[in-house]
Amino acid sequence: MNELEKLVKLALDAHNGTIQKYSMDEAQDTLRQALIEANGGSTKLDYRALRDGKCNGVFALVEAILRSTVPQGLENNDLFKAIVEFRNIAEGDDQIFHVESSDLFFVDKIAKGTQGIRRQRIADVKDVTVPMNVHGVRIYEELARILAGRVDFNDLIDKVDRSIQNEIMSEIYDIWTTATTELGGSVYYTASAGSYSDSDLLTMIEHVEAAAGGKPVTIIGTKAALRPLATSGLTFDPVKNALYNDGFIGRFYGSPTICIPQRHVVGGTALAFSDKMLTLVAGDSKPIKFVYKGDPIIIPNDPANNMDLTQEYFVAEEWGAAIAMAGNSGIGRYEFS
Repeated sequence: MNELEKLVKLALDAHNGTIQKYSMDEAQDTLRQALIEANGGSTKLDYRALRDGKCNGVFALVEAILRSTVPQGLENNDLFKAIVEFRNIAEGDDQIFHVESSDLFFVDKIAKGTQGIRRQRIADVKDVTVPMNVHGVRIYEELARILAGRVDFNDLIDKVDRSIQNEIMSEIYDIWTTATTELGGSVYYTASAGSYSDSDLLTMIEHVEAAAGGKPVTIIGTKAALRPLATSGLTFDPVKNALYNDGFIGRFYGSPTICIPQRHVVGGTALAFSDKMLTLVAGDSKPIKFVYKGDPIIIPNDPANNMDLTQEYFVAEEWGAAIAMAGNSGIGRYEFS
């Protein structure tokens, strides 16, 4: 393991709170000293040195850490794990997903001793190419404050991580909430009812599980949308405890539930997700195909270009998402008033 890899591992351990060899303070000081060394031994970010390419190691270190922490944070998200098929690729790697058709073969009655029946081709496979886009954010001053000891190195990584992950999840939420029957080869069920009904939901669960060849359903919704699932079991202590501790029950007649954190629409205070809709997913194929091209870039800009002479940093990441499910899967949307 080279020196950069050791520093990246130390930063990841500090970020995850799993420091073993050092105390947290010692780890932060080690990382700060590594940044100072990469900065030519100075605690100041000199724009002339940046301009002349004398401290590239500073950004290489942060880029290397982000390459690991961004996808790690996504994969620890319950909703992401439930509905997203994740692929972390390098430049030039395949970003195509192969989606099987839901068509089955016709089986005919034939007389003994004959094979004269119509032949059938193996079901087609649909290729789904995930469109990739570069996403960027401009920050200023942060690294200078770190080198001066005024900002925790872990705080910077955490803020950049959360900002990027928030944007990724926003895109996934948008794709997810606007999903229609165009999901590749999967079978899609919708039902709009009056008031919530256990029996209506159980009927849809049976349809979705049948479409997926008997594979179990996962129920996904906001905390308010999942709340009615507990009404039939309020006399049982496990249900009451789940409602008290989590605000929703973790299982509904054997089907696990996942709570989507509610969000505001961009630029407003209206809630983004319906509290009167539950989504059911079953099968081996996850509906969202997400590709992360794990090669973040940090580009410093010349302070002389800014009227206030602040130092800026441009952080760029590339990712893309699409929606498609294979034919051995099922999905359903249950809406109620």
